[in-house]
Amino acid sequence: MTASALDESAALESALRTLRRGLRLSPEFATGLPVTLLLALVATAGRVVVPIAVQQTIDRGLRAPGGPDLAFVRAAVLVSAAVVALTAVSGYLMNVRLYRTTESGLATLRIKAFRHVHDLSMLTQSGERRGSLVSRVTGDVDQISQFMQWGGLMIIVSVGQLVVASVLMAIYSWPLALLVWASFLPLALALRTFQRLLSRAYTAVRERVGDMLAAISESVVGAPVIRAYAVEERTARRIDESVEAYRRAQTRAQGLVALTFPSSELVAALATAAVVVAGTLLGAGGHLTAGELVAFMFLVTLFVGPMQVATEVLTEAQNAIAGWRRVLGVLDTAPDVADPGERGHRLPRGPIEVRFENVSFAYPGGPTVLHGVTVDIAPRSRVAVVGETGSGKTTFAKLLTRLMDPAQGRILVDGVPLDRIRFSSLRERIVMVPQDGFLFDASVGDNIRYGRPGATDEDILLALADLGLADWVAGLPQGLDTPVGQRGESLSAGERQLVALARAYLADPDLLVLDEATSAVDPATEMRLQRALDGVTRGRTSISIAHRLSTAEAADEILVFDRGRLVQRGPHSELVAVPGVYADLHASWTAQRTV
Repeated sequence: MTASALDESAALESALRTLRRGLRLSPEFATGLPVTLLLALVATAGRVVVPIAVQQTIDRGLRAPGGPDLAFVRAAVLVSAAVVALTAVSGYLMNVRLYRTTESGLATLRIKAFRHVHDLSMLTQSGERRGSLVSRVTGDVDQISQFMQWGGLMIIVSVGQLVVASVLMAIYSWPLALLVWASFLPLALALRTFQRLLSRAYTAVRERVGDMLAAISESVVGAPVIRAYAVEERTARRIDESVEAYRRAQTRAQGLVALTFPSSELVAALATAAVVVAGTLLGAGGHLTAGELVAFMFLVTLFVGPMQVATEVLTEAQNAIAGWRRVLGVLDTAPDVADPGERGHRLPRGPIEVRFENVSFAYPGGPTVLHGVTVDIAPRSRVAVVGETGSGKTTFAKLLTRLMDPAQGRILVDGVPLDRIRFSSLRERIVMVPQDGFLFDASVGDNIRYGRPGATDEDILLALADLGLADWVAGLPQGLDTPVGQRGESLSAGERQLVALARAYLADPDLLVLDEATSAVDPATEMRLQRALDGVTRGRTSISIAHRLSTAEAADEILVFDRGRLVQRGPHSELVAVPGVYADLHASWTAQRTV
């Protein structure tokens, strides 16, 4: 076997393997399949009624020995009309069933893909642009939908039509049937090569779609920054390049498709001409009646149709397979931060004790950013984590909340390794308030309610009062019903942080991790929040990544990081009194406040 043949065989096997895996992921595709196939058989068989009726009408009706038999012609027409009506009804029911099952199957595929994307760690998600991930869950599945609802239907009908037409052609005249098959054999063989080329072309198309959506989504989300730095032209150029790359890939793929249409048209014309010539000669020799020749011509049309449509189906199939590969690529990405599920531990409520044992961490492809950290955090203690930018503070917090897993060492919560605690228990007991305070496109109340979905407005207002934020929410245009806009853009940065803090407080965690949660608020609000946080953190373990050292001054203990290492620990009064990293940081911070 030649290298080219091996490549074609491998490509076909890969495509079939992808289809089989895709169908297994969505078992709804097979729901009620026997009935759908039966309807397809009826709809397909009904298409040959017209050629048979024409042949019988000519040979036994119009050319009857005693003259035209009008009664037979009338009966043939009525039977044909009834069968055509039955064919139409069967085709309608087949379409409806096919659409329902495919939509159910595709909904399952979308849900599985989305949930898997959601389960991937922050590191995995950041390794691929968000627009590309969204493209896989939406656009690629849409391509699969188009194929399953149109191409899948055409495959079922076309295969049945080819088989029935071939059998009848062989019955009427096997030499003519062989002639038709011989005419289309080169095209059928060429389609294997087209399949391999189209597979590569449409894989490139789906990739360019992801790149284009990523570029566009980033430009929309980052519009304020783009305007602020006057980089509209550079952003537009980047979008233009991604659109142009997509256009080139799509044009290249469509160019391959365009090659197949003239080929099928040419072969169909040659086959029809050959049948006319050969059929006329057979008829003149008494081997074929006039009705059989006319019926054979109808059958050739039925045979040619699926062969011409095959190129379109092949195009949709390659587009769908490319989409399926990208969706499967997401599903095949194993979460590097896995939920132990039912096998994991469920921790009881109560103040949390934390222990880091020789924990190190490095981002993929980068240097180690956290080196051998060993530290115990006592229950009910308020701990501040300080250090210069890039010292490892936020990495420490992400490891503690298991947004990432350490490369070395282990983290224990109440004596249980963090990776053995089921996510449902972990997320209930440990809540992190990140720096950006992300808000969803909903009201202020709904965003706070994310901390406890069953909370009423009264619960939320009580929580805000405990935090000293009742007057702030009362001053909003619509109170709790005030829309925050997309990503909270209708609120100021400080107000977004207030909502994020209220959301965390309402969740009532046993360990609260604040990643510079007060860094975006003004000094007056910070003082109010600090007083409220004293109450929030009382009775529970809290860890604050402190940018402003006023947080550190109020903590029971301070952890000082420098270049990824834990270099100092102790209360503020002790650390500020000895030369070291903390004393330098505090002196610098104090000097900035007095300027």
